[in-house]
Amino acid sequence: MDHFAIQLMGFFFMTIFMFVVAIPYHHRTKDENPEIFSARLHSTCHGIFVAAGKAAAIVGAYGFLYASESTYPKKTDASYPTSIGIRYILIILAVVHALGLSFTFLVPEPNGQSFKEMSGENEEEREL
Repeated sequence: MDHFAIQLMGFFFMTIFMFVVAIPYHHRTKDENPEIFSARLHSTCHGIFVAAGKAAAIVGAYGFLYASESTYPKKTDASYPTSIGIRYILIILAVVHALGLSFTFLVPEPNGQSFKEMSGENEEEREL
């Protein structure tokens, strides 16, 4: 699959997901509906994202293999096309990791609380 198709697919699904969150958003912001997602749904989605991350790691490993080939045809293995080379791949990876590191500091600290404790879902179970 070429990069254009992947980019189109990514923008298409992100558009759908943003509408899925945006359309019922007003209903979810009312005082009687304080939580958008329950802990059960949150953990299910987390599992799906972890699986997607593993799949992306596999794709990344093969992508690294192809992208790390030399820019010079004589230094490239005959079964692989020339590419941008290891040096530039490592620079790109360093920039991506630096961005990930900087975004990590934007995540609030839960102070040792579980997601259920933070969401107040335990109080709902006690009331029943």
